[in-house]
Amino acid sequence: MTHSIISALIKKGVFLSAPESIEISSDVNPDNISGDNVVIHGGCKIFGENTLILKNTVIGREAPACIDNCQIGPDVTLAGGYFKNAVFLKGASVGSGAHVREGTVFEEYATAAHSVGVKQTILFPWVTLGSLINFCDCFMAGGTGKKNHSEVGSSYIHFNFTPQQDKATPSLLGDVPSGVMLDQAPIFLGGQGGLVGPCRLAYGITIAAGTIYRKDELRKNRLIFGGAAKSGNIAYTPGAYNNARRIFTNNMYYIANLMALAQWYRHIRSLFITGPSGEFPAALYNSVCEKLALGIQERIKRMEGFVEKLSGFQHTGSNKINALHHVMAEKWPEIKQLLAALQDYEGETARRNQWISAVNNFKNRQPSDYVTVIQHLAPEDKKNGTAWLQQIVDHVVAKTTAKVF
Repeated sequence: MTHSIISALIKKGVFLSAPESIEISSDVNPDNISGDNVVIHGGCKIFGENTLILKNTVIGREAPACIDNCQIGPDVTLAGGYFKNAVFLKGASVGSGAHVREGTVFEEYATAAHSVGVKQTILFPWVTLGSLINFCDCFMAGGTGKKNHSEVGSSYIHFNFTPQQDKATPSLLGDVPSGVMLDQAPIFLGGQGGLVGPCRLAYGITIAAGTIYRKDELRKNRLIFGGAAKSGNIAYTPGAYNNARRIFTNNMYYIANLMALAQWYRHIRSLFITGPSGEFPAALYNSVCEKLALGIQERIKRMEGFVEKLSGFQHTGSNKINALHHVMAEKWPEIKQLLAALQDYEGETARRNQWISAVNNFKNRQPSDYVTVIQHLAPEDKKNGTAWLQQIVDHVVAKTTAKVF
């Protein structure tokens, strides 16, 4: 325990319920921890020079919490567990027993109950995870408010590691271009089920409890259900890929959506930056932008591992499949270079500027926070904003898949 930091926090008004049991590393900057109604309970540990804790935050109420280089917005509750290199925007909450790792972003009012594990996971406003969940490498959006939100039922698993031992498995539940408008039908994943990544699901999808789902469903408003898998015992070749085209395409869509979200933050969320003591200061904004950039690099790294495995395996049953694998491996260096260049692609300037004007006009008439502004914009303006972001997604996917297919 660094006594000087503990003393500085107490002096500025941070409530430490049992200061003698709290550990704060010497690299933590006390200026980055608000003294406005912040509560840190006994047994907690806080590390990292980039750690940021804003007003009305409660840490460790149910169990000790370890905070390592996280950026925590106002009105956030982290009840207990391990949190590293993650961002939590206004009103987010996570129950005890959490294991929240790098690249994770909980936007406004996103929540998780107890014993939830996430990594490289992005949840849009109000998305709710139940208890006893493993939900790494996912993007999820959908819903219009606290009473109408996307939800993942308890004991759910996103399967993100394959028998071929790769993690080119991110799942896109909803999408960025429509999801940012905060007006889409929620997605519901029933408890004691699972999703085998990489998957893409449309808004309005309900997957019944107990269902393990392995496909994409891009039609909206569908009910998906299934029973136990049929028993079987067949010949199997470890390391064989029969669906490389789908894996490649779904990864490109995921990366393209992250790039669109990065542009959204650059041009739209930046309009809502507040002062250091506000709800969305520059430090919090910059941390989300950093996580998105790292998320894109993570997906590129995982794709590279996938392609390397393809290049080292010959499929004995199909020359056509082998030819596709060869092309992917051969073209990957070009695709990787292209993806790096596309991170700066901002989409159609005219549509983007029209959308920025619509947001600014509303803000000037009725100063409000981000969620309120986006929810109350005219449908025609939202349609235009979605078109701008969708064009970014389509452009990235078209450019990358054209190298292979």
